[in-house]
Amino acid sequence: MTSASDAPHHSSLGSGISALHHKWGWIVALGIVYLIAGFIALGSMVMATVASVIVVGAMMIVAGVTEIIGAFQLKSWGKFLIWALLGVLYVVAGFLTFANPLFAAVLLTLFLGASLIASGAVRLFLAFSMKRESPWVWVAVSGAITLLLGLLIVARWPVNSVYILGLFLGIDLIMAGAGWISVGFALKRRG
Repeated sequence: MTSASDAPHHSSLGSGISALHHKWGWIVALGIVYLIAGFIALGSMVMATVASVIVVGAMMIVAGVTEIIGAFQLKSWGKFLIWALLGVLYVVAGFLTFANPLFAAVLLTLFLGASLIASGAVRLFLAFSMKRESPWVWVAVSGAITLLLGLLIVARWPVNSVYILGLFLGIDLIMAGAGWISVGFALKRRG
């Protein structure tokens, strides 16, 4: 026997979705804003690259300040010094990003290309190690595409550094906008 206090106090997913039904227009509007921002980013990829680098720099400063504050919570001098040093390095890197966003874009683009190469190689390795299981082909295709994208980025580096981050930002905003628009219209049809 369960009492009223044992019942969950939060709404179920279905009631949450039905509550969003009346907000479908706002969700579609959000998707349209994302789409417009994505096309603007694609229209000015250099500015979008600089904007994304500045956002990364701001996040590094916030993370660094947080680590410095967290360092004062530690009781050991060794741990305190490591955390504080990491925090200071984050803050300095964030301010250097603001001082020279194009140089930061060069470094971030190289890091992005190397990360995609590593991720693609790991996915390919996993795909061929799970060859007897059904989705191995999709994992292999995903790994090959990621690996090729990383190789393309590294092959054109540093020339592509002025636009590649902006290109990725624009594509991401467009995909997110399309997703929000489809969610909004699905909510409208549901009701």
